[in-house]
Amino acid sequence: MLKIYGIKNCDSVRKAIKYLKSHEIAYEFIDFRETPVGEETIASWLKHTDIKTLFNTRGTTYRTLKLKELDLSDEEKQQWLAKENMLIKRPVIELDNKVIVGYNESQYLKTIH
Repeated sequence: MLKIYGIKNCDSVRKAIKYLKSHEIAYEFIDFRETPVGEETIASWLKHTDIKTLFNTRGTTYRTLKLKELDLSDEEKQQWLAKENMLIKRPVIELDNKVIVGYNESQYLKTIH
């Protein structure tokens, strides 16, 4: 079954859920705040996408933690993602060993249907 990771009040997550519902695609929603993901899950995602795509440098959490100043390596970014799930670009969709990061309707059409 398709899994969608994110937070309930994120616009991109809401758009993705609306898309799935409108196309009658069954999904399981995992909220980062209720069920944080750890290093193992993040490492499995990184087999299908890169750290630059997964690591959200545009969000409030990134700015608040002043991570730009730290000039993090990819390994350090991965550790931060596990420590602070709000740094993960949302939504993350997992389906049949594929990972889609962010709301991208054209990619959904190619991958999910």
